[in-house]
Amino acid sequence: MGSRIEILNEAGFRSDGRRQFELRDLTIDLAKHGEADGSALISHGLTQVLVSVYGPREAKMRSHTFHDRANINVEVVVASFSTGERRKRQRGDKRVLEFAATIKSTFEPVIRTNLYPRSQIDIYVQVLQQDGSTLQTCINAATLALMNAGIPMTDFVCAVTGGVHSTSPMLDLSTLEENDIPHVTVAVMPKTKKVVLVTMETRLHVDRFEEILNLARDAGAILHQEMKEAILARSATLVALAEPVTKNQNKGDDDVVMD
Repeated sequence: MGSRIEILNEAGFRSDGRRQFELRDLTIDLAKHGEADGSALISHGLTQVLVSVYGPREAKMRSHTFHDRANINVEVVVASFSTGERRKRQRGDKRVLEFAATIKSTFEPVIRTNLYPRSQIDIYVQVLQQDGSTLQTCINAATLALMNAGIPMTDFVCAVTGGVHSTSPMLDLSTLEENDIPHVTVAVMPKTKKVVLVTMETRLHVDRFEEILNLARDAGAILHQEMKEAILARSATLVALAEPVTKNQNKGDDDVVMD
């Protein structure tokens, strides 16, 4: 049975006007949100996620304390208004728990947890709007939030969702595309080119898997550049804000108090 939606037309354009390998617009906001030590609000097209990071700090439960490393705690909340279904997902929802477990397993080998024994790093993920590639957006937002919080990491983690329509591979899928074609989410570390996550919810032919994997690596390099620029811009802003304070303190130290 053919698809009711034209995923890819004869001219090579997708339903939203993009080419096969074209990524959606990426917007990044690293401004502080609430009391979080670091946060990131990012959008891949219409998919928007806010991640807040707290810690390292003392674990609330003794069972979550490890003498040789920090514990990573991930909680995911999906807003009821994030999709057109208006379905409210509870914290105990199976899909939400799977998302949290996937994000945790992705970052455990990347965060240098050995530097913070007997502590906990909390990663709170809020899905505000969904239009495909939600896991991709969550992972990229978590990477930026962790770096914004000053958590040492061995590398960036850049995630991309790819799929295959007929024999045509595509990247950064929308909801319409995810519902219609087999797809996979891949997370890579750009410097070492190591793959830290591969997850599939649908069947993908083995002949197409390697092609998608290589495309995801190339797309990860592009995302890495944009994410790196956002981190450097945020760092420059913080340094510029700190300079006047430093100058005033030095000026005060030079003052001589006369009786």
